[in-house]
Amino acid sequence: MGFSENRAKRALTATQYKGIQEAIDWIGAHENDPSIDDPFVEPQGHKLCEDSSADGGGSSNSEGQQSTNDPSQSEAKSLKCDDCGKLIKSTEEAEMHAARTSHQNFSESTEEVKPLTEDERKQQMERLQEKIKLRQQEKKALEKKEAIEKEKLRRKQGKQLTNMKQQMETDELMKIAEQKRREKLEDKLARKKVKDQIAQDKADRAARFGKTAGTGDSSVATDAAVSQQQKEPAPPAAKKEYNEARIQIRLTDGTTLKQTFSADEQLSAIRLYVEMNRSDGMGPFTFMTTFPRKVFTSEDMETPLKELGLIPSAVLVTKPL
Repeated sequence: MGFSENRAKRALTATQYKGIQEAIDWIGAHENDPSIDDPFVEPQGHKLCEDSSADGGGSSNSEGQQSTNDPSQSEAKSLKCDDCGKLIKSTEEAEMHAARTSHQNFSESTEEVKPLTEDERKQQMERLQEKIKLRQQEKKALEKKEAIEKEKLRRKQGKQLTNMKQQMETDELMKIAEQKRREKLEDKLARKKVKDQIAQDKADRAARFGKTAGTGDSSVATDAAVSQQQKEPAPPAAKKEYNEARIQIRLTDGTTLKQTFSADEQLSAIRLYVEMNRSDGMGPFTFMTTFPRKVFTSEDMETPLKELGLIPSAVLVTKPL
């Protein structure tokens, strides 16, 4: 995109072909004019000697006399920039020159701004078009550079987001593994406590029985009591009851959903939750576990989570049907 030929010609004519920068400044100041792109016709200068024949030979004396008495010779014909010495035709051009160069000192001058020849005008026009083309190329190069920087930033942010999601998933899996390890340790300690209590009860019963029995029968009675206690089955270890199930669901697009359900809720409650919150599209699916590997059927959807072994926590993977 550049300036039209009519616009460029109009700008060079208005600035008296003083320079490319003046023409560009003039276009910037008049770009909203409704007729700036209309067909441009260069104005014809005043032609000398058109009416001189009507005055006859005596006109030369009067013209000569007028030339000596004409006060216009001392009138200002232009403005001069005292900072750089450039001649300027109008106050509008002086304001444009001051805005572009920051020069502030101007004075009136009797020197007339000489118009450019046709060749000089063409050269000015060519330089103007080249400068406009150069600016357009610089603008395109800058836009291309900005687009590359934006794309680099977008890729960097996307990579950071992916790494964050992977780290969050890893941390969550580590938390689940730690929770299971802690629960196993608690169960082991509970079983040990029960065994120690049974042993203590046996010892207490043996001691009480030994005090009440006679001296001759004490050893026999003790052996019988110990034998009877050994035959009795040990009470089962207390099993910890869980009321909630922490479920992590992996969707087909790699995203993860996390939610806590009641241990008595059915597997269909998890399927309904996934259908309402999934981001991997629509379509029928079922669940499976990776360790141990198990694929749940439609009959399992009506089974409570605690009966399916999904408490206190589990990881389910969606599998398209």
